[in-house]
Amino acid sequence: MREDLSPELAPKLAVELGLKPAEYDKVVEILGRTPSITELYMYSLMWSEHCSYKHSRKALRMFPTEGEHVLQGPGENAGVISVGDGWALAFKMESHNHPSAIEPYQGAATGVGGIIRDIFTMGARPIASLNSLRFGTLDKPRQRYLFEGAVAGIGGYGNCLGVPTVGGEVYFDEAYEGNCLINAMSLGLMREEKLTSATASGPGNLVLLIGSTTGRDGIGGASTLASQEFDEKAEDKRPSVQVGDPFEEKLLIEACLELLEEELLVGLGDLGAAGLTSSASEMASRGGVGLDIDVTKIPAREEAMKPFEFMVSESQERMLAVLVPENLEAAQAVCAKWGLRSTVIGTVTDTGRFVVREGDEIVADMPAATLAHDAPIYDPAMVRPAYLDEVQAFDPITGVDHPGCEYVLDDIVLALLASPNVCSRRWIWQQYDHQVMLNTVVLPGGDAAVLRIGDTGRGEMTGRGVAVSSDCNGRYCYLDPYVGAQIAFAEAARNVACSGGYPAAITDCLNFGNPEKPEVFWTFYEAIRGLSDACRAFGVPVISGNVSFYNESFGSPIYPTPTVGMVGVMEDVSKHCTVAFKNEGDVIFLLGETENEIGGSEYLKLAHGVVSGRPPALDLELEKAVQATVLAAIDAGIARSAHDCSEGGLAVTLAECCMAGDLGADIHLDDGLPAYASLFSETQSRIVVTTAPEDAERLVELALANAIPYSVIGTVGGDRFAVEDKVGVTLVQLREAWEPALERALAGK
Repeated sequence: MREDLSPELAPKLAVELGLKPAEYDKVVEILGRTPSITELYMYSLMWSEHCSYKHSRKALRMFPTEGEHVLQGPGENAGVISVGDGWALAFKMESHNHPSAIEPYQGAATGVGGIIRDIFTMGARPIASLNSLRFGTLDKPRQRYLFEGAVAGIGGYGNCLGVPTVGGEVYFDEAYEGNCLINAMSLGLMREEKLTSATASGPGNLVLLIGSTTGRDGIGGASTLASQEFDEKAEDKRPSVQVGDPFEEKLLIEACLELLEEELLVGLGDLGAAGLTSSASEMASRGGVGLDIDVTKIPAREEAMKPFEFMVSESQERMLAVLVPENLEAAQAVCAKWGLRSTVIGTVTDTGRFVVREGDEIVADMPAATLAHDAPIYDPAMVRPAYLDEVQAFDPITGVDHPGCEYVLDDIVLALLASPNVCSRRWIWQQYDHQVMLNTVVLPGGDAAVLRIGDTGRGEMTGRGVAVSSDCNGRYCYLDPYVGAQIAFAEAARNVACSGGYPAAITDCLNFGNPEKPEVFWTFYEAIRGLSDACRAFGVPVISGNVSFYNESFGSPIYPTPTVGMVGVMEDVSKHCTVAFKNEGDVIFLLGETENEIGGSEYLKLAHGVVSGRPPALDLELEKAVQATVLAAIDAGIARSAHDCSEGGLAVTLAECCMAGDLGADIHLDDGLPAYASLFSETQSRIVVTTAPEDAERLVELALANAIPYSVIGTVGGDRFAVEDKVGVTLVQLREAWEPALERALAGK
């Protein structure tokens, strides 16, 4: 075989490529010989953490993956649920953290491109994107550069595609200074019968490469960039960052959807991490077949490329299709119509082997399934981190001096509204096209995005809708990963419910440090356990997702950040609800009850510089009941506004409702708590709801029927946000604090 390696050199190259010595030995055992250069590269990518999930796979089995809406669970490019009337929604979330930490614009842009390819590979037209972002604090120039570059990359790519970016979240904390997080989520719409699989089948069928040329960009991205910690050599990994072309991707969307509509393909997969190796081996393994590929047939954008470079390049905007020979002419005509290259690079075989040739010479020959599904599966050691004893022992109630006088509370309310973790995100979402396709019902800035279901281009609208939100509070997960992960789920579900959506399924992006460190893996395992328990309590399955490990630099991991992307279904999208106060005289209810819980809160960090204590407790049954109450109120048409309580507590929730509706509020709290707790506690399972006075009794009846605590806390009206003698600030003051804060921080002010 060409590219043979000596038994002495091969193990050294394997280690350089990220394979452990025992993993190299397993490759030798599978092949029965010393692997070639191309084979080593292919195994090193497919057996990397990023592609194989070798440290996480056992823990992920805790997730429930089936439910009444599920059409396709984990294992394909994206999960798919039924949303009624024969329509289906494909969605998934993935990370592009490490590339974005090296080159933020292209890292974030190609993250968007990659997740959108996962969507239309399933046969769905992409209809919306969201993003969940984490950076260090904005007082540091490097963090401002990363943040501005990532936002520009998301907008630059998504806007060119004509896919609206409708929501997301961003947090700033020192824990993310060495590793920013760029989690991209996308959704696509299809008819149920159009659901497509990335599976190769039919010996003698052709393998067609569609889209961009192949270069050396992105080589080793999954192994040397995404599956290792960062250190002082991080900048040396810049060549591993892919470069995107959104215009080419737009053409791919249209061409691939037409190919599927015309039933010209047997299977379709996208080339993401590990490039052609990943797509081809996974498609072959799913179908129980082999592939024979000739790299000399692959259109190249650079000269003298070696076989392994073709096989592991992560050049963007490329798709791999399998089709019967009789359909080749018609399929290539569709590609040509859209101005896309389409090249037959191989055939499907009945051998089960993945053979790679350079012309007449074989450079790799291995069982296809061993690449895709036979990576070693580990049981990492777990140790509860020692830091938890210290942070959980801290009592945030007695450990700091809390303010009580009015003018100080006013200042804290305004400071919270101006903090980067709470302030207006308008600067971000104004850079995104969030209304293209005309299906966006609720614009960014609310609890959840709301989208119509149907084809506006053909006038095939259903009246149905979906509500979508992404959420996670890394501080809570740092203080208690089990509870913190459950809160991420609960808040995502609460945001969806406040908008009128019934939680149906989630995707996730699980961001953690090095899983080979027992303390890190313990936090990962506990987060998975917590998220699984929350999913089961709500009857909401996990249908897709991503694990991103090695998010640490110089030995310091990020906060555990298990981000949840929640989709809720709406039978009548016209019954959606928003956060804005609507009318003078409306009655303000608090569903749920406030406790003195400020551990891990934004108030504790901002006013006292402390990230300690325990996160708020979460009663999943109470959470379900509170959400059921607000959904019933929305369905009955008596909820004029709804907004969940989260970062910053009740004070921030009410202030946001006031600003959104341009109406003040007169609030009276009778909870027996100190002022700081009443205003800034982040107790879970709380929603602020307003009703017309004549509907107040009906809301009380709903609360009683669901056995939840509630209170009438005030009325809407005026131009001030006033809480008894505790807080008194005008709407003008609220806006002056909240609206320009992000721009000021980016200006270094």
